[in-house]
Amino acid sequence: MNCPYCTHTETSVVDIRKSEGGIVNRRRRECEKCGKRFTTYERTELLTITVIKKDGRKEPFNREKIVSGIRKACEKRPVTEDRIQEVADDIERKIRRRKSTEIQSREIGEIVMKRLKTLDAVAYVRFASVYREFDDVKKFKDEIKSIT
Repeated sequence: MNCPYCTHTETSVVDIRKSEGGIVNRRRRECEKCGKRFTTYERTELLTITVIKKDGRKEPFNREKIVSGIRKACEKRPVTEDRIQEVADDIERKIRRRKSTEIQSREIGEIVMKRLKTLDAVAYVRFASVYREFDDVKKFKDEIKSIT
C-alpha cells in the first residue's frame, strides 16, 4: 500500500475494524517513512445478482429497492430504521446464499413478505396489498384472515 502523503511503499497496519456486517474491513495504516496515518477500506467483492422482472427484463439486484419497500410498508409503525436495515440484510444474505446468480422478482417479493409477517402484521398487509395488487376489499379481508 502506497502512502498517500509521500508515496512510500512500506506501511504498517495499526488497527483493523470490521463494519457493514463484516463485508468491509477498515484498516488504519501508518507510513514507515513519514509516520503519517491514513485509512483504507477493504471490501469483499460479491457476485452480481440479476433480477428477472415479471415482463422478462433483467436488471442488477438493488438492495435499496428492498429497503425502500420495507420502509414504505413500515411507515408510521413502531419499527426502527435499524430494524428495517437488519431485515434487509437478512433478505440480501438469503438471496446471495442461493446457488444461482439469477432470481425472479416474485421470489424476492415472497421472501420480503415472509420477513414482514414476523416483523409487523400491518406492514405485512400493506406490502402484500401492493405486491399482490389487491383490487378490492375482499382480498384485504382474506389476507388479514390468513394471518390472524
